[in-house]
Amino acid sequence: MSKSISAEKLRLNTRKDNKGWKKWGPYLSERQWGTVREDYSANQDAWNSVTHDMARSIAYRWGEEGIAGISDNKSHICFALAFWNHNDHILKERLFGLTGSESNHGEDVKELYYYLDSTPTHSYMKMLYKYPINSYPYDQLVSESRKRSRLEPEYEILDTGVFDNNEYFDIFIEYSKADEQDILIKITAHNRSKKAAPLTILPTVWFRNTWSWGYENYKYKPMMTGVAKKAIDIDNKNIGHYKLYCENAQELLFCENETNFERLYKVGNASPYCKDGINDYIVDDKKTAINPNNIGTKAAARYTKTIKGGDSYTVRLRLVDHSILEPFGGFEDTMDKRIREGNQFYEEVQQGVENPELLKIQRQAYAGMLWTKQWYYYNINEWIKGDPAMPKPSEYRKYGRNAGWRHMYSANILSMPDKWEYPWFAAWDLAFHTLPLARVDPDFAKRQLAVVLREYYMHPNGQIPAYEWSFSDVNPPVHAWATWKVYEIDKEMNGKGDIAFLEKIFHKLLLNFTWWVNLKDEGGNNIFGGGFLGMDNIGVFDRSATLPTGGRLEQADGTGWMAMYSLNMLRIAVEIALERPVYQDMASKFFEHFLHIAGAMQSLGGDEISLWDEEDQFYYDMLHLPNNNSMLLKIRSMVGLIPLFAVEVLNPEMLEKLPDFRRRVEWVLANRPDLASLISRWYESGKGESRLLAILRGHRMKMIMKRMFDETEFLSDFGIRSLSKYHLEHPYQFRVNGDVLRVDYTPAESTGSMFGGNSNWRGPIWFPMNFLLIDSLMKFQEYYGNDYEVEYPTNSGNMVSIKEAAISISERLINLFTENSEGRRPMYEKYEKMQSDPHFKDLILFNEYFDGDTGKGLGAAHQTGWTGLVAELILSVSKAEKNSFKEAKI
Repeated sequence: MSKSISAEKLRLNTRKDNKGWKKWGPYLSERQWGTVREDYSANQDAWNSVTHDMARSIAYRWGEEGIAGISDNKSHICFALAFWNHNDHILKERLFGLTGSESNHGEDVKELYYYLDSTPTHSYMKMLYKYPINSYPYDQLVSESRKRSRLEPEYEILDTGVFDNNEYFDIFIEYSKADEQDILIKITAHNRSKKAAPLTILPTVWFRNTWSWGYENYKYKPMMTGVAKKAIDIDNKNIGHYKLYCENAQELLFCENETNFERLYKVGNASPYCKDGINDYIVDDKKTAINPNNIGTKAAARYTKTIKGGDSYTVRLRLVDHSILEPFGGFEDTMDKRIREGNQFYEEVQQGVENPELLKIQRQAYAGMLWTKQWYYYNINEWIKGDPAMPKPSEYRKYGRNAGWRHMYSANILSMPDKWEYPWFAAWDLAFHTLPLARVDPDFAKRQLAVVLREYYMHPNGQIPAYEWSFSDVNPPVHAWATWKVYEIDKEMNGKGDIAFLEKIFHKLLLNFTWWVNLKDEGGNNIFGGGFLGMDNIGVFDRSATLPTGGRLEQADGTGWMAMYSLNMLRIAVEIALERPVYQDMASKFFEHFLHIAGAMQSLGGDEISLWDEEDQFYYDMLHLPNNNSMLLKIRSMVGLIPLFAVEVLNPEMLEKLPDFRRRVEWVLANRPDLASLISRWYESGKGESRLLAILRGHRMKMIMKRMFDETEFLSDFGIRSLSKYHLEHPYQFRVNGDVLRVDYTPAESTGSMFGGNSNWRGPIWFPMNFLLIDSLMKFQEYYGNDYEVEYPTNSGNMVSIKEAAISISERLINLFTENSEGRRPMYEKYEKMQSDPHFKDLILFNEYFDGDTGKGLGAAHQTGWTGLVAELILSVSKAEKNSFKEAKI
């Protein structure tokens, strides 16, 4: 009897793009202010061009923002929540945080909110926002943060005391789709204090402003109209006619989503009812701020209630594309049905995970990945030229930031690293996002990889755009790796590999690979630079800037990444060749690329120059000075571990099916013994007669693993550190131009200003790099099998298989989120409320990175996408434990 398919999976199978059940979703940003897109200043000062204080009064050009917001797939119609505690000087319409200059460790959101659940079609979603009863401490957060040095931790919202005595509201926001364009909305506010407190809830709907910019095609202005106190009639020819039914609303309020020029710039307004009209009406009792005719392009329903201590208050709405006589009939039944369907869907996704705590953590990780989608709009050509009806941008814009990317035109639903701190796609982050996303929505994951390689993203020269602040920065080439992993996950789940997807991505990656070879191999010797490669301050100086010494830098990580890239492309080509034999030539090409890079890493023009240091048994970057001298920069960092990533295993059955590829490989190895001897030996078969391709031969592999597994160096209780703890007692020093540059072991936030100081690669634990290391270890295991043992941890005398070491590292990473023997989660460290309060302790955040010693969560807190990889680790560890149990029984 065949297993029934869940209702959610059936919905997923009906459409493969962002239409149908996916037409509406959590596509609003959580911060549009302070972005490069909205920056029209002459000095490229995005953080001060549009500030948080300006945000309530300015109509954005390139997107919209809101709390727990949703929109259609082009953000024509936007919906989000606003609140007022009757103490704040402004409505809580958007999340507050500090700019880079305001904080001692860079930009940071200062709010408490959690993504609790979501299905991939967003048929059900749930989020929690914690709102203080007393005045939100805006000024306190800024002033206290500015007092702190970089040597002190960030000043967080819990440090202000505003959540003491439980004087806050827990506001749960739930969305449930009755149909593709029929969305039930439920807001439930719990007063967690012992005293009664007033709360105003303002469900708000508005049109993205497309009519003010002066383009002929966009002069049409849509309209909203109030229907008594029951509904808001929404008419927009770009998307159709909708109604927002508002159960028991006390008042409907209307204004325009247009800039308040008078408040911001002291010039006249086009309309007396500006974007901040509802704010002024509610907070300042300014009756003239809203339209008495109940029409406009922005509207809200007002619900004000004094909630007794310990009680709750619920608001219900329904956004639908047709009229309904009884809009709230069957509301709760539909909500409950979608919750049950979501549970059924995740029971299948989470098969093999039995630990209740891990199930909750994994489910919240998936929820965060799905909530962190955003409609991302950025037309560089229009942004540089400016709009007909707006002031002309500075001439410098033609030569400044992103000026070389005029071809780029993004208007897609993309997976964001974090919708407040990083409300713009980051190419290498996105590649990691696709793995956990592929578990719940393979088509969306595949679409994400495809979109950043399209001709209106990728530069004509083959470069993949990095991120909004500088598309020309260089990120690690991880997209081929991600493509293969997504292909494997999709094949595992659906029983058949999507060769068409592989082939499509492969062709685009060829262009990018060629860009790397042409532009990042400065010496023409198969040793690559690349810049900072996403690992901001890992080096002694800014690797993406002109070197203070002159000369050039050859990077162990840049070269390791390219060796990995070559093997990823080889593996993809081999898979395609099994169906389309002509791709055997491409497999051969990348095999030879890998050989040349592997050879170059050992010796540059002779045995006397190498990125491998025999004394330390480790890889380092090499600095070539203008006087032709060269030196290794002996920093024991993640840079020296990256060569482990370059590993691939080919099985004999595969090779038998590809005779042309096999013949070419054996010809090269026979005729270039100098190269063949520099990789793990092709002719030595491993477990199951498989063949290993890897930069690291037996001895060097052992030495790298020995250092990596050493708890006094890289191995932390919570994963692999980005910098060896050796540098705590032995900081690296580099003298240049009379200055001494240092690299110290700093396991938490950055103590320097390089890259703004809001991220740190000098000791913390980063999930993407740990995940790549674990993936590589499992490939070595596949080749060597259980008979090959390593000492783990180093100097412990404990011998284990490579797989057991990999699983242990995975468990250490998972332990960041789980309760330890004392009932405390390491990621929350000192915050007692998060450790023991029943309304906090089971709420999980997914930080950008983690303290290398304590495990404290650092950086962007609200679901940085790549930390969602913990969902994959939970699955793999659970399966490994189950298999070990079976083997023990046998």
